[in-house]
Amino acid sequence: MQVLSLLWGILTIVGMVVGFFPCLGSLNWLNIPFAGVGIIVSGIALAAAGNSTKSCGIAGLVCCIVALFFGIIRLALGGGVF
Repeated sequence: MQVLSLLWGILTIVGMVVGFFPCLGSLNWLNIPFAGVGIIVSGIALAAAGNSTKSCGIAGLVCCIVALFFGIIRLALGGGVF
């Protein structure tokens, strides 16, 4: 579950970077819910980890939060939200 969390985080970061290109900003409408689901998956992975290492889960959680934050900012600046 930890590796899935990390992979999900990497995919959201890649989607965020692609969404920053001109004319591809609407990809953020797909990436923001994807990052939200990634946050949930990362939370479950961290809760299920117990006392084992949690580095992959934390990295996935941070990637999803960063992608969510910058995706919302990109949509707000581009006029896609308001």
